[in-house]
Amino acid sequence: MPRYSEERKAAVLKKLLPPQNRSVLSVSVEEGISDVTLYSWLKQCRQQGMPVPGNRNTGEDWSPEAKLAVVVETASMSEAELSAYCREKGLYPEQVQRWKEACLQGAGMQEGLDKAAQKEKRESRKTIKKLKAEVRRKDKALAETTSLLVLSKKLEALYGEDPDSGEDN
Repeated sequence: MPRYSEERKAAVLKKLLPPQNRSVLSVSVEEGISDVTLYSWLKQCRQQGMPVPGNRNTGEDWSPEAKLAVVVETASMSEAELSAYCREKGLYPEQVQRWKEACLQGAGMQEGLDKAAQKEKRESRKTIKKLKAEVRRKDKALAETTSLLVLSKKLEALYGEDPDSGEDN
């Protein structure tokens, strides 16, 4: 099995990928490389998220990053420019529109998630504030109880008897 340099592979892929979009068979014959090898190279490109035309590639197997890149690239295009772009990439304008809607829906969902996270954060802050106030109140009550206990023991030590016993001398 022959090995091909990265430069040769890139040059051959350039013929197979947009904008040339030549067929695998014609490039195979011209370059003297088996069609199986070329299909393998195209599959590798597809897995890397590159836009690869072909019957099996309907655009739906593109990576989310590649779909977003197409949406961004086509955002400012007119309908005619979008059609030409889609022909070049082997896509349909309807696919690009669906991808755009999905991006917008995802952005809307993210906005909703952000709002929910902010609300949860506010609620957590309120809860923390209430709990801190409760801890301060309980600390004060504990300090007061401790001081009363200490004073009670000092009084008992001073008089030698329990001041609550009710005995009069």
